[in-house]
Amino acid sequence: MNELKTLRISLRSTGVAQVMMSRPAVFNAFDEVMIAELEAVFIELGADPSVRMIVIAGEGKNFSAGADLKWMQRASTASREWNLDDARRFASMLSRIDTCPKPTLARVQGAALGGGVGLACVCDIAIASDNASFAVSEARFGIPPAVIGPYLTNAIGKRQSKRLALTTTRISAVEALTIGLVQQVVTLDQLDVAIDATIRELLIGGPAAQSEIKALYAQLAVGAVTPEVRELTAQTICRVRGTDEAREGFSAFLGKRPANWIF
Repeated sequence: MNELKTLRISLRSTGVAQVMMSRPAVFNAFDEVMIAELEAVFIELGADPSVRMIVIAGEGKNFSAGADLKWMQRASTASREWNLDDARRFASMLSRIDTCPKPTLARVQGAALGGGVGLACVCDIAIASDNASFAVSEARFGIPPAVIGPYLTNAIGKRQSKRLALTTTRISAVEALTIGLVQQVVTLDQLDVAIDATIRELLIGGPAAQSEIKALYAQLAVGAVTPEVRELTAQTICRVRGTDEAREGFSAFLGKRPANWIF
């Protein structure tokens, strides 16, 4: 992996990569460089067969303050063409994390603001410390939370998303849990314990099955289960049941032994 300026990549445990946003002086706010590096890192880790899952975290006291305001100020005076290219790069980075074939976990402490909320929403699982707070703060600067909007809406629903975006109110970790923005809240000193417990649960599942889950669920909308959806699910399970991983999973269960993907 090329030398990185804004991220630190480490092996949290066997098969578990940790991507640490490393700009603590600006609360891990991201700019063009971090956006490009996040996308490149998730492309590489997503394709690495030795990586089972990815944790994204923020160095220091805060997860991420979202967009670097100096970057946003530059954007406000740039050309429309520059702005569009820049916004597309941000959208591409979020999509890359959202569609990563490996399970993704957000480790959230302190402030998660604007795009930092978006980063939590694109991860499959978000676990927060009880000192975490969340604000969709873009409207305070005269801009809408446009690029993170679809992921925020997917995570907590349209009505709650509009409330947070319109009011820019900062909510606690407990409220974030209540509305589904995060799935677990623990004390700060237990945050890594909770992350590691979830990692152990994820390692039990077959890696190919988990990739299939992510690909299938990305196609499922909340609503009526149409004939097309029923066919999609039937075709998926039909195809996957005949794989080597599925045969190993059934054999391990019936043989009362760990499957060969469990470390």
